[in-house]
Amino acid sequence: MAEDLYQTLGVGRDASKDEIKKAHRKLALKYHPDKNPDDKVASEKFKRAQEAYDVLSDEEKRAAYDRYGADFEKIRSSGYQPGAGGFDGLDLDQIFGGGRGGRGGGGGQTQFDGFSDFFEQMMGGGRGRGAGGHQRHAPPQKGGNTRHELEIPLQTAVQGGKTEFYLSEEKISVNIPAGVETGSKIRLRDRGQPSPNGGANGDLILLIKVSEHPFFRRTGRNLELSLPVSIGEAVLGAKIDIPTPSGTVALSIPANSSSGRRLRLKGQGVKQRDGSAGDLFVVLQIDVPKETDEESQKLIEQFDARNSVTLRDGLLF
Repeated sequence: MAEDLYQTLGVGRDASKDEIKKAHRKLALKYHPDKNPDDKVASEKFKRAQEAYDVLSDEEKRAAYDRYGADFEKIRSSGYQPGAGGFDGLDLDQIFGGGRGGRGGGGGQTQFDGFSDFFEQMMGGGRGRGAGGHQRHAPPQKGGNTRHELEIPLQTAVQGGKTEFYLSEEKISVNIPAGVETGSKIRLRDRGQPSPNGGANGDLILLIKVSEHPFFRRTGRNLELSLPVSIGEAVLGAKIDIPTPSGTVALSIPANSSSGRRLRLKGQGVKQRDGSAGDLFVVLQIDVPKETDEESQKLIEQFDARNSVTLRDGLLF
């Protein structure tokens, strides 16, 4: 027995359009494949909820479903249109004869075993033949889509490039466009599930996840680098080679720089499709030696005495 579409959405038969919409949205969020990867039960419930909503949210389809039940699709596929003749206005009791049979066009008796037998006679169901004796075939259906989470390094996400992965023991190669980020989707045509009846394969949807980088962090179109520097480099200034997506760039560190100072390398961030690019912000982090000898400590004491600064005035809780 076909599942009742109202029960599928958990609403009554007198539910309003708004109630049907809210019920579908609730189920779609709960059983969405993105939230339930590799869960066949959730995937099936998501599919059934969508099918129920497609019918009950459409006034014409809902009216046909309320009148004819699960067999309404057979009526629609036969060319029936409400209000345009066809079956509309016919007395189904006269057609079926209460299960006792109705009279055919040639004066003979044609026996029908209920509603579904009627459609088998009219549309070839169960016998494979429609009007005129021609074979009826279901149109080819496209196979289902497959979703797969693909984790890539930040470098590949920013610069783009070819990457390979395995899916069901099959090695798949894909070109990653520059600038993708976590949440981006890449569609591989015809790499999904096969069709059940000779149609095209479904698609493979790659859900991109970008791995964390030990030094660089992405914020929109900009990159941020925490750069360790020595006390001498911070105090005296220095020129340091910095790796960027477009190659190595020399960065000048001003003398007397403190930890947390941000230096900007314009145009060295994430490139966009229009050719523009974000910036790279370098954040200085002074790295103090874990151990110092006695002479170094004396030099630091002399330095501190000669360069005293007020750091914590006004520091309150």
